[in-house]
Amino acid sequence: MEEYKSIDSNQLSIADGMIDWVRVVDRDNMVLYANKKMQEDLGENIVGKRCYDALCRDKRCEYCISGITLEDGSIMRKQQSFGNKTYTIISSPLYGNDGEIKGSVEVFRDITNEVLLSDKINEKNRKMSEDIKFAKNMQNRMLPPKGMYNGVSIDYLYESSESLSGDYFDVFEIDENNTGIYICDVVGHGVTASLLTIFVRQSLRTIAKGNTNLNKIMKELHKTFLSLNLDYDKYFSVFFGIYNKDSYEFKYVNAGHNSVPILISDNNIKTLMLKGYPIANIFDKVDYIVGKVTLKVGDKILLYTDGITEATNSEGIQFGVDNLINTIKLNGNILKNIEASLNNFSTVHKDDYAVLLAEII
Repeated sequence: MEEYKSIDSNQLSIADGMIDWVRVVDRDNMVLYANKKMQEDLGENIVGKRCYDALCRDKRCEYCISGITLEDGSIMRKQQSFGNKTYTIISSPLYGNDGEIKGSVEVFRDITNEVLLSDKINEKNRKMSEDIKFAKNMQNRMLPPKGMYNGVSIDYLYESSESLSGDYFDVFEIDENNTGIYICDVVGHGVTASLLTIFVRQSLRTIAKGNTNLNKIMKELHKTFLSLNLDYDKYFSVFFGIYNKDSYEFKYVNAGHNSVPILISDNNIKTLMLKGYPIANIFDKVDYIVGKVTLKVGDKILLYTDGITEATNSEGIQFGVDNLINTIKLNGNILKNIEASLNNFSTVHKDDYAVLLAEII
């Protein structure tokens, strides 16, 4: 134990008052010192034993941080389990009176509870992640199938910035002659926003069944939303229209949706501009202006959310409505052109976006 004799005892005295385990190991893996806490917990005097024998192991650790510390004076750290306990171990050089490294001071901090808590959190996060994936799958499955609806052919783009989206749209039959078409943008992202998109879908389908009075539909939607008694920061915008296949008439209202829908007729571009209140509990009563346009075969209506126009490039410039309209004017498939233009403009989409294209057939 010559090494121990050459170590200043004052360097070790503070260790006896620590709640962590502390020991000193020499180059031959012998324990030169162990503080009171370590000796009491182990129930024996481990001084003079091999470092691994003292911890009921039959050989030296494969990754010996003390060996590295003794070699070059590095301060090392690792995590290791002994029995049913887990420790963070830090090794530091202990210098003798002659300035040479005489041992490695190992401090064992019991992190068992932290590890167990971390494991529980990880497990909860794993289950939550699975639940969110399931919810995302359900949200996607609830999107209307692409294809024909009472003389209207629909196609769309849909992307969420997070695993769940606050942007949504739907196409559904109101009666044998009329088809409901809407797009909505719920404030925020994630679970809360996605739940509200489901609320909008189910509510509109129920309220509008057999009902073509747009103002009454939107008032009832607003009334139903108020009954949820949500906080003031929960709201959504929606553009809702009804297409009649016999008259080719498309009536519509705008409840605060700032992404103005675009009518494409032959080579002409027209915006379906209307103002209206978003669906929010800051308004006790709402009333909406109803717009009307007569369509013909080949006309297209493009509905979209602000994730398109507010997409920014590396210089902080937004994609904008002008870029969207210029893209629409390009030859080829409108949705593919929008997707390509958007991806070329902005490589990272920070917001949800949805684009619904309805064509009169």
